[in-house]
Amino acid sequence: MKDKHLHIVCLDTPYPVDYGGVFDLFYKMSSLFAAGIQIHLHCFEYGRGEQPELNNYCVEVNYYPRCQGHKGFSHKLPYIVCSRSNGQLVENLLADDYPVLLEGIHCTYLLNDERFKDRNIILRLHNVEYRYYRQLYLAERSLFRKLYYWHESHLLRKYEKQIANKVLILSVSQQDTDLYRQEFGAEHIFLLPVFLPFKDTSGKEGNGCFCLYHGNLSVAENEQAVVWLLKKVFKYLEVPLVITGKNPSARLQRLVGRYPQACLIANPTEEEMQDLISKAQINVLPSFNCTGIKLKLLNALYNGRHCVVNEEAVKCSGLEDACHVASGAEDIRQLILSLYNQPFTTRELEARGTLLKNKFNNERNARRLIEWIWQPPVRRPVSP
Repeated sequence: MKDKHLHIVCLDTPYPVDYGGVFDLFYKMSSLFAAGIQIHLHCFEYGRGEQPELNNYCVEVNYYPRCQGHKGFSHKLPYIVCSRSNGQLVENLLADDYPVLLEGIHCTYLLNDERFKDRNIILRLHNVEYRYYRQLYLAERSLFRKLYYWHESHLLRKYEKQIANKVLILSVSQQDTDLYRQEFGAEHIFLLPVFLPFKDTSGKEGNGCFCLYHGNLSVAENEQAVVWLLKKVFKYLEVPLVITGKNPSARLQRLVGRYPQACLIANPTEEEMQDLISKAQINVLPSFNCTGIKLKLLNALYNGRHCVVNEEAVKCSGLEDACHVASGAEDIRQLILSLYNQPFTTRELEARGTLLKNKFNNERNARRLIEWIWQPPVRRPVSP
């Protein structure tokens, strides 16, 4: 059988797998490699460095600088797109006619190039980006960053509508699929679940001894979630809360210090993070952004005990039955009180494992992706 070659263009270097945004990138790539696909990887590198580990999965790995700062700004294109335009990348892709998988709206600059008009290109949609940036705008306190997020959201909405019917799109959530179809008229968008490092659920039976919120605390949306939990939920509870994640602001550290039942662990190692998830009695993970898929929630479902979320965190995700879902702060308080002394059982773990295995199976989803890429457009399969 003739070898199948594939170009993958990544918005960032997909290794090490140390934040949620690269889970899908890395484990999709490694699953395609395991399926025999010859991968030509192209990464925008702006701080994570070249990673020799990637050579184990790829025929070649190419790195390109991102045009950061004023050089990446445009009045017509979103910054996340314009800053990833690169002539050498274009020339490398034009050197053959292999299919191209674009990881994220961020990497779609070449869709504006007529030379790629008839190329087999697939877009992996990680988020409805304009909605994500609108939420960042609402959550941000800095006036400068607030203006940037508002401007970027405005440009992204026009841009996402413009490219919605240019290529086959594979989204990470049903909500994003439905939104692209309804709001942008996308005709060729289907759901492909995220690729994960987890194969089996490993939550421990019995009881833990604290509640846990984890996430990248330098992201305004996550800081907003922590502030909301402290002021609206744990202020009224005598239950310990551990908050952990990357780069918390000085403001957040000061705020946590005012709550005697809360503590903050900054910049944990991956091992420390997983240890905290496994020891927690309840992972409390509200979200104020309905798009995409919450990798931190999946991590907690695979490796933790009870998970309490709000409706926005799981809307149209298929994960509702694996979580305890609340409609507001009062509901979350009541759920925490009822679950804090309730042992996590084998039956709950098994039911959760069945749900997750039916949805997140890297080998099966890699086969589906391969079919989408190499079937003629009129015969591309429709997601069940």
